[in-house]
Amino acid sequence: MKKKQRHTAQLKDDALISREVLLDYVSKNPEATKRDIARHFGIRGNSKIELKRLLAELADEGELKRERGRKLLRAGHLPEVTVVEVTDVDTDGEMLCRPVQWDSDEPPPPIVLAPGHQTRDEGLSLGIGERALVRLRPEGKAYAAQIIKRLGATPNRAVGMFRKMGRNGRVEPVDRKARHEYFIPEADMGGAREGEIVVLEATRDRTMGLPRGRIVERVGKASEPRTISLIAVHAHGIPDSFPQSVLDEAAKAARPQLGNRVDLRNIPLVTIDPPDARDHDDAVWAAPDDDPQNKGGFRAIVAIADVSHYVQPGSAIDREAQRRGNSVYFPDRVVPMLPEHLSADLCSLKEGEDRAIIACHFRFGADGRMKSHRFERALMRSAARLTYNEVQDAFDGHPNDRTKPLLEGVLKPLEACYKAMCRARDRRSPLDLDLPEHRIELGEDGRVKSIGTRERLEAHRLIEEFMIQANVAAAEALEQRACPLVYRVHAPPSTEKLQALGEFLETLGINLGQAQTITTAMLNTILKAAADTPNRELVSVVTLRSQSQAEYSPDNIGHFGLSLKRYAHFTSPIRRYADLIVHRGLVRSFGLGEGGLTQKDIDRLSRTAEDISAFERRAMAAERDSTDRYIAAFMSDRVGAEFPGRISGVTRFGLFVRLSETGADGLVPVRSLGREFFHHDERTHALVGEKSGLTFRLGDRVRVRVDEATPLTGGLRFALVEGGTAGAPKANTPGLRRGARGGFKGVRRGKRR
Repeated sequence: MKKKQRHTAQLKDDALISREVLLDYVSKNPEATKRDIARHFGIRGNSKIELKRLLAELADEGELKRERGRKLLRAGHLPEVTVVEVTDVDTDGEMLCRPVQWDSDEPPPPIVLAPGHQTRDEGLSLGIGERALVRLRPEGKAYAAQIIKRLGATPNRAVGMFRKMGRNGRVEPVDRKARHEYFIPEADMGGAREGEIVVLEATRDRTMGLPRGRIVERVGKASEPRTISLIAVHAHGIPDSFPQSVLDEAAKAARPQLGNRVDLRNIPLVTIDPPDARDHDDAVWAAPDDDPQNKGGFRAIVAIADVSHYVQPGSAIDREAQRRGNSVYFPDRVVPMLPEHLSADLCSLKEGEDRAIIACHFRFGADGRMKSHRFERALMRSAARLTYNEVQDAFDGHPNDRTKPLLEGVLKPLEACYKAMCRARDRRSPLDLDLPEHRIELGEDGRVKSIGTRERLEAHRLIEEFMIQANVAAAEALEQRACPLVYRVHAPPSTEKLQALGEFLETLGINLGQAQTITTAMLNTILKAAADTPNRELVSVVTLRSQSQAEYSPDNIGHFGLSLKRYAHFTSPIRRYADLIVHRGLVRSFGLGEGGLTQKDIDRLSRTAEDISAFERRAMAAERDSTDRYIAAFMSDRVGAEFPGRISGVTRFGLFVRLSETGADGLVPVRSLGREFFHHDERTHALVGEKSGLTFRLGDRVRVRVDEATPLTGGLRFALVEGGTAGAPKANTPGLRRGARGGFKGVRRGKRR
């Protein structure tokens, strides 16, 4: 093959432009066009033909490439404006990125987002895996970047199980809503092995009718129990490893000294938590008030780990905590908001060890009303690490060796103060929904050992009430000092949801009333009326579903569910960034030293509230998905077995049934209910047989058989064995929506045929 002749372009006055000069110009002027080059070098007439030929030759040799139409870019260089993805954070806290589009076989040049200069807006810094549209500035062989717009997490990633298919592979997504698998070419398999859970990045190309992807991370074998929670971590984009700069910064944190703190080490504050608690960020103490003006009242202290002392605004730890928003809890692990050196050690209120705290001092009247509160930075030493069951046994007259010495001086005063607070709580009448919570217990091999109902003890309610009062006090204190803060808000139910709730209750003979303003007291009256009826759980579930979702906001609308005018999260700064913001507000407002809320924090408070609300929803979804997969794995050995349960959801495509024993939720497809049409009655939350009138309602007791359990997706499919109530045919009932047709001999009067 004849070697291409290298050309130069003829300039006016017979001057020549060399390849090197042209490439140097394009390097310094990214995205220059042929017209720009001609204008810069004064190329006119026939010389433009020579320029065009030279540019084509450089493109053929891979020295230049075209970007967005006529713009030119030197190979190995990046356009001035491009999309990047954050890949790491270096020891100086600078975020390292790679371009999303990179055609060269050579590694892309480094791109750096320096801390404090990442973005023009006041949003949070980017986290690993997030993308942004940036403006690049060459700095030697690297680029400095300024964010134009945040694009969020990588949008085209998926998590699934890898299967080898000849020389290539396929990935079956873990998402139950996914409609297709992904085709993985041999070159893009990334070393994945049969049966592994992988993270893939999808492309736009399709092969054999399937979208194409490339594997970017191998998570672990699907058969390993520890992989279950990792699936949820990766599927929801939860950061699960700390940058080295964050770990290095945390390692420098030292044990607290008394300094200017108030010394509370002689007060027997105690922590009360579940036996498997991974951190302890709150401690409590109470005693009768010796003030004659508060006869029968109490003094109390809620001590909260002083995370703001260790996590300074703008630090590497702070940026990472913002990116995470909260800790995420799974049956086998916790993905913490803070590095373990802080979350499980220096910020954890360990028994017998000095710990820095922010203390809230209370005075409660004999009627349980909060009379006063004040905040201070202090040093404490926990008198004991107690569990809920230990404390409850002590309250019930069965103290053990740990609680007996604390019974008279610590636990009984706490109980007496709590009972007084309950009187005030009852007058306030917060929404009293006490639905069962299921707990997964793992064996030493990481597999599910048992699934049971978590006990609700008075010891739980005691700590909850102390924490609620501390959160109220924090919001009041910051309001009094006119300090901006992030509230925990909960809007009343919408008009539409209240109307639907009222219509449903009418079918049970319960009148919600026509009051213009709904209150928690009204809802509690309904819950109490249903408490001793077979519809107790049904009414509780439907009432819960009528509620709006709580969130964070700098604008206060109150907390409907708790029946409070103001409320802010203060008591869990180890695991929630919202609480850390409130701590910083208190430090700033009361002049408690370093680590207070900065003006920059205040300016972006709305964005912070939006982000941490989204992170909370992300964590809840990941925890729920993980629980579903653990339960499906547990039930996979019980396919074919029958279990009692209740209908927990009614849709046009079937019934969701929650098993009484394990709390497992599975679907009974409508096609399995019989050879007839079933109508979905949204008003009564029921499926009604068109010909037979056979009715399945939310809350009905049923018996089902486990037909399928899929640990990969967390899906369970049941078949109805017993259940349903006979009724009149509903074929001509107005307002009913037609469902699907039955598939085989189905259920009649509660019997399977």
